[in-house]
Amino acid sequence: MITSTSNQKVKRILKLQKKAKARAQEGVFLVEGLRMVREVPRKRVIEVYASESFLERHGDILEGLKRITEVVSDKVFEHMSDTKTPQGVLAVVKRQEYLLEEMLKEKEGKKPFLIVLDNLQDPGNLGTIVRTAEGAGVTGIILSRESVDFYQPKTIRSTMGSVYRMPVLYVEDLEETIKKMKGCGIHVYAAHLDDSRYYDEEDYTEGTAFLIGNEGNGLRGEISAAADRKIKIPMYGQVESLNAAMAAGILMYEACRQRRK
Repeated sequence: MITSTSNQKVKRILKLQKKAKARAQEGVFLVEGLRMVREVPRKRVIEVYASESFLERHGDILEGLKRITEVVSDKVFEHMSDTKTPQGVLAVVKRQEYLLEEMLKEKEGKKPFLIVLDNLQDPGNLGTIVRTAEGAGVTGIILSRESVDFYQPKTIRSTMGSVYRMPVLYVEDLEETIKKMKGCGIHVYAAHLDDSRYYDEEDYTEGTAFLIGNEGNGLRGEISAAADRKIKIPMYGQVESLNAAMAAGILMYEACRQRRK
């Protein structure tokens, strides 16, 4: 059992918790908590760290993972954890790599249904969008390179497990990516307040991509200009805009409703 916070394995976990570069170099991310560890695909688990008290209460959860499980004292686990009230278990998980070309294809009779995020900055918003996207039947999420790190701990927690199932891809040139979408017959809609039709006046039953912008500044001009059409959500009172995750959720579920029928 590891009992010292100076242990090299403990230091590595802390580095992975805090440094996006370290996570990217190893091609991994961390998940914490009973539910997140229980749901992770076993073939993608690299290592597990469990506190002594967690093993006493929930040792059966780690069945099949004992070979790659490190036991640490409760005090050391608190030091390693990124949460205020640690549950006593975390795992190092291998990232799943995705290709743009695969995202743009029709699969199993399903037309592409994509969310495209332009410089989104809030980890909670991204996690909520990923979780909502899975529920609404979205087939993939594409982010500009300047967007928040999908693999940081707060974002991962916000996905509530959808991180394991929702394809997520960063692209270097979002404008060029939109051109490729259109070349594959995907209709691209920019969430925008100016010169826009209402979102529920469009047909989303074919290949569809929604562009969602930065929380403070919205979509960049060149990105919204690359869309086929601008759409807006009706706003009353003195409210000027909605939270990015809320707006994305409304658009996703309108497309979900249309496709269900």
